[in-house]
Parts: sequence; structure tokens; C-alpha cells
Amino acid sequence: MGSQLNTIVPAKLPSGKNSTAEKLLVAASELMIERSSIEVSLSDIAQKSGVNAALVKYHFGNKDGLLLALLARDAATEMSQIEHLLAQPITPTAKLRLHIAGIIRAYQQFPYMNRLIHYLLHESSAEAADEVSKFFVAPLLEFHRRLLAEGIKAGEFRDIDPVLFYTSLIGACDHLFFGRHAMSRVTGVGPVTDEVCRQYIHHMEALICAGMLTANTEDAVAMSG
Repeated sequence: MGSQLNTIVPAKLPSGKNSTAEKLLVAASELMIERSSIEVSLSDIAQKSGVNAALVKYHFGNKDGLLLALLARDAATEMSQIEHLLAQPITPTAKLRLHIAGIIRAYQQFPYMNRLIHYLLHESSAEAADEVSKFFVAPLLEFHRRLLAEGIKAGEFRDIDPVLFYTSLIGACDHLFFGRHAMSRVTGVGPVTDEVCRQYIHHMEALICAGMLTANTEDAVAMSG
């Protein structure tokens, strides 16, 4: 997909189960998962959804508007959960582990998510990039800032830069689902099954916590485990 500087960002991202707009979003999502790529055409989306391609303009403005609405739909569940997680009466370390698992599961469900983010931030229009920053990047980064600050205050976390943490976690999630296709040619690894996902969650929890938890917290976690 080339850059489209004339992207039209919908004033309100379409939603609603069984609506024409929702059918188009579901078709786009399924095609991206099937092809392991965000390179899907409007004609392919229309054919899979059974909806006239001309209705993309009516509901989304253009293809980039559809992609923006798809990302907003996919990110909505995770964004709704982060505030709930922060409010839970559990330790920051427990929240961290739940968040790591939640992010990986979100990427398992929508493995094209980070590629959509990159495309809309860097190859689409400034308006689309602003929208992605507002509904995904900024809220998630702010959540990381608050969670890390809570853990540092509680004496559970070392002093960790939120931007570096965001980059490490999101980048690791993306590579499991996107980079795995390249790795399969060299290592012969298979698709990301539920078991692989569980293993990766355990691996990322151990890897991240080993670098973040204070010595006292590590000892407490080891004893509880």
C-alpha cells in the first residue's frame, strides 16, 4: 500500500454488529489473518463480506478509513481493560503479569495489529496518525507510566523508562506473530497455537520481570510460586 495523503478520517468510527460496516471490518480482519498481511484489496474485502465495494466510501471514506476503524475496533477491548486492571486490589507485579498476558492474547486474536499501527502512523495521513495516537498509543503509554510508577512506589519495580518498556513489550508481541513467518523458513517453527501462546506468555513474564523486579520482590514471588 502506498502513502495516501488524502485519507478521510471518519468523524465517528462505524460500529454495530450485523451492520454493513461491521461486515466489511470482519472481512478485512479475516483476510489479513488468512494471508498474514495487511495487503488486502477493497475488491477482496467486498467479495468476502458480500458487500458492494462502493459502500466502503460511504461508511469509511476510503480504504485507510476502513483500516483505521478496524484498528479502533480491535484495540477497544484492550483499552477498556487497562483502567479496570489499574483499579484492582492486587500488587503491581500481579497487574504487570496480567497485562503481559493480555497484550499477547490480543495479538494472538489480531496478529496484524502492529502492522496496521505502523502503516497508519507512518504511511497514511497525518489525520490517521493522530487518531491512532489518541485511541491506542497515548492511552497505552499512559497506562504503562502509571503502572510502573505504582510498582516503583511500592518498592516492587526498579526504575524503568515507560517508553522503553512500551517498545520492548509491544515489539516482542509483534515479532512473535509477524516475525515468526520469517523464522519458520530457518528454524521450521510452526504457527502460533494456544500452547505456543501460553509458552510465550510464561517466557515474557520471566524475561520482563527478571529485569524489572527488585530483589525483595523477586524473593517474594519465588516463595509464593
